[in-house]
Amino acid sequence: MADNISKRLLELLSAKNDEVIAAWTTNVATSLQGRVSRAELDRELRELYGAFVTALAQGGSTTSGEEFAEVRALLAELSRARARQGFSPTETALSVFALKSALESLLLADLDAEDLRAYLQLSRTLDDLGLFTFESYTRVREEVISSQAEQLMELATPVVKLWDGVIAVPLVGTLDSARTQVVMEKMLQALIDTGSEQAIIDITGVPAVDTQVAQHLLKTVVAARLMGAECTVSGIRPQIAQTIVALGIDFGDIVTKATLADALRHALKQAGTDLGGQGGQGGRTR
Repeated sequence: MADNISKRLLELLSAKNDEVIAAWTTNVATSLQGRVSRAELDRELRELYGAFVTALAQGGSTTSGEEFAEVRALLAELSRARARQGFSPTETALSVFALKSALESLLLADLDAEDLRAYLQLSRTLDDLGLFTFESYTRVREEVISSQAEQLMELATPVVKLWDGVIAVPLVGTLDSARTQVVMEKMLQALIDTGSEQAIIDITGVPAVDTQVAQHLLKTVVAARLMGAECTVSGIRPQIAQTIVALGIDFGDIVTKATLADALRHALKQAGTDLGGQGGQGGRTR
């Protein structure tokens, strides 16, 4: 790349360092609408500009070369910060493209024909770096979304201890393969941690039960049985019961109950807990 970037252009890039950075910072600050402080922008862009000019002076052949390693690292960090701050990929990439506007307003008047050709090559280099920034942002954003989805799944799948020897997993929302795996892992671990032999899977908050959801529930029950625990499925509302019958889903010998309270009474009975004659009183303490 050094062969295509004239010596005079490199000298101008260095000589007008402060002016270029000031103009660049202004352009980026305008596009980000004040959501990042000017001081922070100045620090980010000054460091990036220094690495950029150094890479050009070292004669990097492409932006993927070793000479541009620091530039790529800084752009990756900038992309990561913008993604976490909630900026769009376009706003993030414009942080690079805004340098072109700053250079044009400050340099073009001082360039001859040879320098202009060198500037066009420089412009293409900035385009490549802008594309790299966009790709870095997209990759980081996908990681953030995936991490948030995992965290939400953890929060949406609590395991609670209802009684000595009895745990429950109240499910809310759609039950898919990924979530089933989380339910299974958390429930099995809870069975070990609490020494429980009875588990209740409450689907009161599951909007619908189809064949796939039923299969996921069955897998979870089988996994619990392999650990020596018995499962009861509660929350079988009339609509869900009708759907299960219509679909021909067979829960086999799995105990199902209409409410969590019914399931708890059954689990306590199976665990050999003396209910003190509460069965007919809906579990109230007398």
